[in-house]
Amino acid sequence: MNHKLLNCIGFQWDEANFEKNWISHQVSSTECEQIFFNQPLLLGDDEQHSKKEERYHVLGQTNEGRQIFLVCTVRNEFIRVISARDMNKLERKEYDE
Repeated sequence: MNHKLLNCIGFQWDEANFEKNWISHQVSSTECEQIFFNQPLLLGDDEQHSKKEERYHVLGQTNEGRQIFLVCTVRNEFIRVISARDMNKLERKEYDE
């Protein structure tokens, strides 16, 4: 796991992203936060979209077992969720392996 994420002390929410994730994909902020506390948790760099800041792809599951794909960044020791949705078929396969 990236050391920046290990050193985070909480979550920071942007109101627009908070609403967008719910409206577009019915993923709540609580579900986004839960995946960081459940195993397995798979992380990868989002180099394609990381022009101004480091971004990460995250595959994880909620307490209820919902499999989530999430994009986030780290700002001032806080995880800032950019987008979240259910994993697609390819992501579920990767996560389950």
